Amino acid sequence: MMHSNAANRLDRLPISRLHKITLIAVSFAYFFEFADINSFATTVPKLVKLWGVTINQIAYVTSLSFVGMFFGSLIASWLADRWGRKKALAITTVWFSVFSFAAVFSWDIISLGVFRVLTSAGLAAMTVVAVIYVNEIFPAAVRGKYQAYAIVIGICGTPATNLLASWVVPLSDWSWRLVYLWGAMGIVFLLFSRHLKESPRWFESKGQFDKADALLTQMEAQVTAEKGALPEPAPAPAAAAATKSKPKASYKLLLQKKYLGPTILLTVLWVTQTIGFFGYSSWAPTLLAQEGFSVSDSIFYVALTTVGAPLGSYLASLVTDRFERKWCLVVFGTTIAVCGLFYGLTFNPVLIVVFGFLVNLFERGYTALAYAYSPEVFDTAGRSLGTGVSYGLGRLSNAAGPLIIAGLYTGSGYQSVFYFIAGTWLFGAVVLAIFGPKTRPKPLATNVAKDAVAPTIAQ
Repeated sequence: MMHSNAANRLDRLPISRLHKITLIAVSFAYFFEFADINSFATTVPKLVKLWGVTINQIAYVTSLSFVGMFFGSLIASWLADRWGRKKALAITTVWFSVFSFAAVFSWDIISLGVFRVLTSAGLAAMTVVAVIYVNEIFPAAVRGKYQAYAIVIGICGTPATNLLASWVVPLSDWSWRLVYLWGAMGIVFLLFSRHLKESPRWFESKGQFDKADALLTQMEAQVTAEKGALPEPAPAPAAAAATKSKPKASYKLLLQKKYLGPTILLTVLWVTQTIGFFGYSSWAPTLLAQEGFSVSDSIFYVALTTVGAPLGSYLASLVTDRFERKWCLVVFGTTIAVCGLFYGLTFNPVLIVVFGFLVNLFERGYTALAYAYSPEVFDTAGRSLGTGVSYGLGRLSNAAGPLIIAGLYTGSGYQSVFYFIAGTWLFGAVVLAIFGPKTRPKPLATNVAKDAVAPTIAQ
């Protein structure tokens, strides 16, 4: 077989039980990724009192966690290209679950820091693989919406964890450990993984057209039995059908002109999102506690603000396939900057919750949009590497973010932190407005041919 025509065959499938199972499985993985990502932030106020942890120690642990995320993203890119999207998703989910469980047995800030770095590597790796997987399985016309749906469900892990922490952390000197045990529940994902399909686009990108065709035929039969006869797919591009080439993914690929620009742009997107988001979520409980709020109050206020997170992802699902994703990202990013600045300028508990709610609402909408947007600017040959490297560099940037925030707080005070974070969001919005390519409503490119000239934007 010269070509399996995966893109067109997948894009003409109606949403069926196959897609819904995929949505539930990925949403479950996202739930515990979001649950686990805030574990350290919600337990730190207790550890400050219990272990005498300092602001600088918090900054170092948080910074090193983002170094872990960087390496996790690179490893995820390699895993997803070498072993396939499905297997990589299972491996990375088990990874972060195991090390979250290990954190339950931490005995000091150093041991906890090591376990958090390893957990963070798995969290970032899982995210990279999940983003790619959803974009390659769902039809082009609705992939943004279903990416957002997965996050709507998954993001509930954030308020769930924060509310759980607000209840269990103050109970005793050991109860904070239950927060990390909760994060380890992601390992239950293995029960879902056997029901998932590998990405036919991945088989195709490896030149394994027979395997891709067999899998596509199986998927089509399942959908036909449920939904009835399917329309004929559009024919495969002539250039793509002309070769059995097997693209070899290497990091040098991203230096090519058609990949370098999108990689730089997405790096800026993820750098500003990372510093901006984790500046709020990682530091808000601690900074509020340092400014005179009790540990239980600071965690509770932040927990209330995160209720806006799933609503933000749902908002993204309403706009992502109706409007150009680039401009949705610009609007959301600017709104976050404004609301976040007001959040940092008030000490009124009601206003803290209101503006914090809005920050979480628009930030999680922004993230859902970015998850859909990022893989679209690459073809299959560069999708895993480009998404993983740009996402990883974004996470790596926040190795410096906590140190900057700690320095601003100790040197200039609480409000300077929020000026910095708001400026970061605004910078990202401006860069995206000027240089961001449009992607809607184009199908993902496959780029399996040596001589096919793939555009910068997947189409």
